[in-house]
Amino acid sequence: MKLMTTLQTVERLRQIFGDQLTISEPLSRHTTARVGGPAELFLSVNSADQLLAAVEVAYAAGLPYFVLGGGSNILVADTGISGLVIFNRARKVSFRHSGAGVVCTAESGANLSALARQCISRGLGGLEWAIGVPGTVGGAVVGNAGAHGSDIDANFLAATIWEPGYGTRVYNREDMRYGYRDSVLKRDKDNSRARRVVLSAEFRLRNEPADILTARAEGFTAHRKERQPGGASTGSMFKNPENYYAGYLIDTAGLKGMRIGDAVISEKHANFFINYGEATAEDVRALIAEAWNSVREQFGIEMELEVELVGDWSFE
Repeated sequence: MKLMTTLQTVERLRQIFGDQLTISEPLSRHTTARVGGPAELFLSVNSADQLLAAVEVAYAAGLPYFVLGGGSNILVADTGISGLVIFNRARKVSFRHSGAGVVCTAESGANLSALARQCISRGLGGLEWAIGVPGTVGGAVVGNAGAHGSDIDANFLAATIWEPGYGTRVYNREDMRYGYRDSVLKRDKDNSRARRVVLSAEFRLRNEPADILTARAEGFTAHRKERQPGGASTGSMFKNPENYYAGYLIDTAGLKGMRIGDAVISEKHANFFINYGEATAEDVRALIAEAWNSVREQFGIEMELEVELVGDWSFE
């Protein structure tokens, strides 16, 4: 197939999506760290069908694409992202009874914390750990998001996923090959293949009294407020190494409060890097390098990023 030019692709996207497509959209408006340069092309989609149409057009045209959800757990380069950034606002949620429990189906742009609150209000347990966790269902499914001793894997049933060049298929729990903050989908970023895209996911929930679920969620919220800082950040920067906490290692290395530009390693929790105003992505990346190198030199531990560096980075 002859690849369409970028101009032809833009015209095709405009035919389908109209003014949902914009040019040079600043991504700092759409990331929780409030940093990041522009998206060359920025398309807001409002349903799983629109998301599917967008990635199929981009893939057929040979246009690089990146699906943006809640904007957490990513650090977008100051130079931005080439190609098409698809802002996923596909948020439809439905419930159906299945045996002794209930199955919740959520489109991948649904806010994870809002979904947890909706389940609690219906007396459905299983996702209350996600109260206060930033991001969307799609990002959570890809990264096996978790907190308070639970994660997506614990309630995951299936996901409808688009595979580049093959179309949609359903992945079950075994297909996802979940690990600690990891999945088969997250590993797409580690090779040259075009990324698979989560369209929707199903979770198996259990019936529990709403007041008990609410109390549990309130406890999680209180714990989060006590332990984690507010402000603009990507969320937890590094994965916890085996038998250690990343925040403890960074703190013990003497880096709490370290500042580069307007990026600061939090005094409250050293695994959170806060943008105190006009931080650049490069400021944050420089802090990442300082933390990684200091922990490696002092403790012999090579920490792994939980946050993904996205966009047109130069490491010269």
